[in-house]
Amino acid sequence: MSTFTEYFKDFRLFNTSDGINQEIHSCPELIDCIHRVGFLPLLDSGITGFSAEGLMAEECRFTEFADGTWQWPLWQWKGPVVTDGGCVYGKFFNSKAGFISLEWWPDFLNWRRSRHPVPEQGTIEDAILCILREHGSMIARELRAACDFTGPKMRSRFDAYISRMQMGCHIVTEDFVYPRDKHGHEYGFGWSLLTTPERLLGRDACRCSRTPAESHQRMINHLTHILPFATAAQIEKLIK
Repeated sequence: MSTFTEYFKDFRLFNTSDGINQEIHSCPELIDCIHRVGFLPLLDSGITGFSAEGLMAEECRFTEFADGTWQWPLWQWKGPVVTDGGCVYGKFFNSKAGFISLEWWPDFLNWRRSRHPVPEQGTIEDAILCILREHGSMIARELRAACDFTGPKMRSRFDAYISRMQMGCHIVTEDFVYPRDKHGHEYGFGWSLLTTPERLLGRDACRCSRTPAESHQRMINHLTHILPFATAAQIEKLIK
């Protein structure tokens, strides 16, 4: 059992009729966890156990079967968490995906945009944002085509721009879109449906009354409290 899971067990964050449930077994439990901690990377964060995957019960982890098919409940829960769970999802943690609760989103955006301001007019980032705002939301590959990133090696260049703009809280994931087979069944890992946080959440949810420095310190204090075993450098790296 990871140190982070032990921490949650000690503080009784998951209560059941039978006592303490120190692992996540369902999408509602994952949503509750995100609201309790405020910030939760999807996969390995560099801090022992501090990830959604690290808190999953064994039956909810990635499983590949002999016929090549797979099952991964955590991956399938991402969409409902974003659309119904009151959480924001994107590549927020060192360009890796994760969740942020709406309670902490204003502070997170406030700090990140102070480090990554709105792109200057005429830049590639500005052009990407203009096209995305015009359409409201777009699947990543459709946005890439609309921005004319269609030549050799252009996908990796475009993905790098999108990752940086998510780190700066200018783009978030609204939902996930899955292709369907001839029987109408969804398959694959899905495509991110991208939008701006202002469109997804409204401008009021993207405003913060604190200064960026105050937001930064507030997040540091909170993460230090819930991750007492993490170093200051690890926590700073998480939100830098």
